[in-house]
Amino acid sequence: MTETTHTQTTPPGDGAKQYSPEYRVAVDSLRGLRQDLIHDAFAYRPLPARRTDGRLVRRLPGRLREYAAWLPHAVITAGALFTLAIATADFDGPALLLGLFCAIPVLLTMVRPVGAFWASMVSTPIVAVFGSQWGEWPWTPGSFACHLIVLTVVAVRTRPRTAGWMWVLTALYALVADAGIGPSNTYGTNSGPMLVISALILLCVTVRHIRRDAVQEVTAQQTVTAHERSRRTLLEERTTIARELHDVVAHHMSVVAIQAEAAPYRVENPPPELEKAFATIRENAVAALTELRRVLGVVRAEDYEAPDAPQPTLAELDGLLANVRDAGLSVDKAVTGAVRELPQGVELSAYRIVQEALSNSLRHAPGATARVEVSYVLGGLGLRIVNGPPPNPSLIKPSPGAGHGITGMRERVSMLNGGMTAGRTDDGGYEVAVYLPVALPDEGDA
Repeated sequence: MTETTHTQTTPPGDGAKQYSPEYRVAVDSLRGLRQDLIHDAFAYRPLPARRTDGRLVRRLPGRLREYAAWLPHAVITAGALFTLAIATADFDGPALLLGLFCAIPVLLTMVRPVGAFWASMVSTPIVAVFGSQWGEWPWTPGSFACHLIVLTVVAVRTRPRTAGWMWVLTALYALVADAGIGPSNTYGTNSGPMLVISALILLCVTVRHIRRDAVQEVTAQQTVTAHERSRRTLLEERTTIARELHDVVAHHMSVVAIQAEAAPYRVENPPPELEKAFATIRENAVAALTELRRVLGVVRAEDYEAPDAPQPTLAELDGLLANVRDAGLSVDKAVTGAVRELPQGVELSAYRIVQEALSNSLRHAPGATARVEVSYVLGGLGLRIVNGPPPNPSLIKPSPGAGHGITGMRERVSMLNGGMTAGRTDDGGYEVAVYLPVALPDEGDA
């Protein structure tokens, strides 16, 4: 007898203290503040050089293009000099020292962006106390320009949440500074202009961040979609080839089954072993046909209808060329070498390749002339389909299926271990050259 012990587990949270949603939001917010502005606040993060492949920068001469890479650094340096000039203008006392207090945080944004924000927050009250004769509180003109530049640069170099936290801390400092702590000789507070201007700047930077992230996401999605579309097109082409070759393989297997069934009757008094061998061959051929039909059912599309006519061969190439001429494409044919019967798979693939190449000529070069060359060479079959440039390129309309035909031709050539090249000609036309190897009779017997 086995004794089973059941242990009751307390659901998570039943014995723990439940916190209100407001409390969790506050904790998450403080965690975000610590992560964005406190953790590794003075980490070394140098400002990278500007990319030189932009639309405007690419048009500059080589020397200027090299200098354009350091344009962000030059702009920040100019901002620091501008801040220094404002802070030292018409000021009695340690003007240079107070100017450096305003300029250093701006320069610091190039190497330690978050640290530059804290440096600006610390320098603001120091400069305000010693520069109170300006009559503005809590930001002197130099500190005002310094803090706006720092907020802008740091917001550009970080994420939108960091920009939000910087504005919140700036607003808290303004509230504390305006709560009767400022010097008595000030004429008014400039917290309102600081908060409004900084909010507009940070909003613009945030929108820029969001737009950039959206563009990157759309680009990534388009890349994935294009990859999936290419993969799906490849699979569809392979499925089409498999369906077409089904008739060829089924024909050969049917011939094997019929010959195996009739072979014993061609021999007078065949031995039992021979009859049994031919019966086994026929059974295997019929079983292979059954499995082949089952595989065809897997790769068949829902709207697929089995063709009534047999699969085409090169003997029907003249009919194809006649149809193409009726569609408006002037095409010539040239045959070289000793014409001979090739395996049905090679004949079918060659016909489809010529058909697809001429269809591409009709689609992408309307009104042009084309030429089809069929070469029966030792050990294989050569095909060359070339068309001239379109007489009126303005009549060409973008085709969403461009490139799929080339994929199908390459799959057929690859299936037969052949070779293929496709590309534009020097006169603006297009050429497709294919070689399909065919085993010689001696090689097949070997």
